[in-house]
Amino acid sequence: QVQLVESGGGLVQPGGSLGLSCGTSGLAFSRRTLGWYRQAPGAQRELVARITPGSSTNYADSVKGRFTISRDNAENTLYLQMSSLKPEDTAVYYCKAERSSSYPQEYWGQGTQVTVSS
Repeated sequence: QVQLVESGGGLVQPGGSLGLSCGTSGLAFSRRTLGWYRQAPGAQRELVARITPGSSTNYADSVKGRFTISRDNAENTLYLQMSSLKPEDTAVYYCKAERSSSYPQEYWGQGTQVTVSS
């Protein structure tokens, strides 16, 4: 059974930093493209960052230079380091195992709340 479990969310002041983790099991982790998404109240879920099996990355323009996605294949864990946080970064953050030609099934975590407020 595939599981993705996010952790590390919370309340942080503007300008602060926060790190998220996504522990996984049941995946061919090292061979999957993985992503972080977020959904703010009343908004659509959007891509934040994505990392390929070869560790190539891409980011939403809104987080470039502030967020860093990384992976630890030995620990089957995905990370998102967030800095210079803004109130508009407030959202529920989800990790996702992306579908591909080799892996047609996508999987989502349950999400973790990040609130940026003074």
